Amino acid sequence: MSMQTGRNSISRRRFLAGSTAVAGALAMPRIAGAQAAAVRIGLIHPVSGFVAYNGQQGRLGAVMAIDEVNQAGGIRALGGAKLEALLGDSQSKVEVGVSEVEKMNEAGVAAYVGCFQSPVGIAATQAAAKYGTPFVIDVGASDALVSRGLTNVFRLKPGFGRCVDDAIATLGELNKAAGSPAKSVVLVHESGEFGTGTAKLLAGKLPSIGLEAKELIAHDNPTRNFDNVALKIRALRADIVMMSNYQNEYVLLAKTLLQQKVNVAAMFSVLGGGFNYKFVREQPDVAEFMLDHNHWFNPKSTKAQALKKAVEAKGGLFTFEVYLAYNAVMLIADALERAGSADKAKLTAALAASTWTPEIMPYGPTRFVNGQNQGGQGATLQALKGDIEVVRPEAFASAAAVFPRPKA
Repeated sequence: MSMQTGRNSISRRRFLAGSTAVAGALAMPRIAGAQAAAVRIGLIHPVSGFVAYNGQQGRLGAVMAIDEVNQAGGIRALGGAKLEALLGDSQSKVEVGVSEVEKMNEAGVAAYVGCFQSPVGIAATQAAAKYGTPFVIDVGASDALVSRGLTNVFRLKPGFGRCVDDAIATLGELNKAAGSPAKSVVLVHESGEFGTGTAKLLAGKLPSIGLEAKELIAHDNPTRNFDNVALKIRALRADIVMMSNYQNEYVLLAKTLLQQKVNVAAMFSVLGGGFNYKFVREQPDVAEFMLDHNHWFNPKSTKAQALKKAVEAKGGLFTFEVYLAYNAVMLIADALERAGSADKAKLTAALAASTWTPEIMPYGPTRFVNGQNQGGQGATLQALKGDIEVVRPEAFASAAAVFPRPKA
C-alpha cells in the first residue's frame, strides 16, 4: 500500500489510520500503561511498477521477521515493545522513495529498511540522514550506497564490488578445471546504476582470469525484445554470456538465447535479478545449467530451511529478497536489544557496533566498516534438474558445478 499523497498534506492521525499498515496481528490488544510503545520500522519497497514482484518479496520477508520478533515477546530490553511496520511503495521512482521517507519520519519511525533498487536507496538514505535515522539496506547492490560517508546507512549483504571479485574467482576456477575452453565474454546489462556498475567491474577483471570482454551491451528497463541482442552475441562468437539485470529482462534474455540456439559454454550472471525459484520452476528448460553469483541462504542451516518452509506455506517462493529483508529487520531488532532504546543516535551506535551473525546465510559475524558488513559473502549457484544448487563456496555447496554446459 503506497503512502504517496501527491501534493496534498497529510496529518499524523490520518497517516497512521489510512496509510500505515501494521505487520501481522500484533498479538494482544494494548492496555493503557501496561505495554511499552511500539517501535516503528519503515519498510520501503517497489511493490508496484516493473519490479513489483521483487518488492513484494522483500516486504514479505521484512513482515515475517517483524511477526517473529513480536510473537517471541517483542524487544525485551524495551519492556516487550512490539515492532510495528509502516509500509511504503517506492513505485520504482526515486522521488517517491524520498517522499515515503519524509512521511514516515513524521510518523515517528525509529529505522528504515529498503529499497531494493540502488538509485532509490541512494536518495532515500540521503533523505533519512537529515533526521539521523538509521537505514538498513536489504538488497541494493551499488557500493555508492555505503561510500558517501553517511553514518546512518548499514548493509549486511555484500555489494557488487565484493560479488564481482568472488564471481570472477569462481569463474576462473571452473574454466581452468575444465581445461580453459572459454576465451571470451559478452556482458549484457541493464542501463541503470546496478547493471552498468557491475558490468564495468566485470569487464575490468576478466583479463585476470584469461578471458576477453568482447563487448558490453546495455538495455533499457523495460525491454520487450532481445532478438537483436541474441543476433549480436552470435556474431561475436562469445564463449560466455554474463548478465546483470532485473527479473523480467533476465528471463526474457535467457529465453531468447535458447530459442535462437545461441550455444555458449556458460551463461553466468552476477546478481542476476531473475535467477530464483520462480524462474527455475516456471522455465526449467531455459534455466538448466545457468550459473549465477548472488545472495543465497545457507542450505545447511536448519533455521534457513524452516524459514523457507514458512514462506512456501504462505504460497510464496524463497527468493533472496525475502531473506535479505528478513535479516535487515532482525539486525535492527538485535540492535534495539543492545541499545535498550529506540533513540535514533543510540540505535545507530548499536548497529555500528553489531557482531550479530545471520545464521541463515553463509556469513561470519557482522562487522561494519563505513556501513558495509565485512562478514557477508555471496554464493555461486547453478540451476540443475529443476532446482537451485550452491556450487561455491565448497563449505556450503550442495552439488558439483557442471561447466561447460552440455551442447544442445
